[in-house]
Amino acid sequence: MIRLHNMRTRPGSKHRVKRLGCGESSGHGKTSGKGHKGQKARSGGSIRLGFEGGQMPLIRRLPKRGFNNAAFHKNYAIVNLSDLASFKEGTVINEQLLREKKLLRGNGAGLKILGDGELKHALTIEADKISGSAREKIEKAGGSVTLRQKPTQGPRNAEQAAATAETESAAEPKAKRTKKPAAKKKSPPKAAAKKKKPRKS
Repeated sequence: MIRLHNMRTRPGSKHRVKRLGCGESSGHGKTSGKGHKGQKARSGGSIRLGFEGGQMPLIRRLPKRGFNNAAFHKNYAIVNLSDLASFKEGTVINEQLLREKKLLRGNGAGLKILGDGELKHALTIEADKISGSAREKIEKAGGSVTLRQKPTQGPRNAEQAAATAETESAAEPKAKRTKKPAAKKKSPPKAAAKKKKPRKS
């Protein structure tokens, strides 16, 4: 009978520790398989992935052309109808409920329902996206689907819209004041020309 004092490991499960730097007779050579000197021969010395000794690396040599939509791609949390079959009839299923039941993990842009599996009873589903086959099966079972509306750009409600309108009207520039043309200065009257006296002959 196996007890704590007579337990043994299975044969072959434990190995002798590989010892390096024990000379030429260790079976790993004089340099322990690290070659002679250099950065990679030092303890803790390593080279990052993609480093090519200082020359222009391959990732920078390759041409990069065109538009890539990967930065704008949205990943949705996916749930199939087979995962929803365990809920009772009439249950309102949304993303919050699925996370509480540990059917969704991680972060996503929203909830997407796919049509893998069968649904035998009516459920009310609130999701961001749904496939055509999933919608058909849900409605066939007597359930309903509600798609969440995407937030629109601009003010969220009428109050904010009114507030923005008021601020815009208050910020309108005032009418420019028209400057009166400056009055021209009157030139002083010219001195009367002196009459020249006739010269005596």
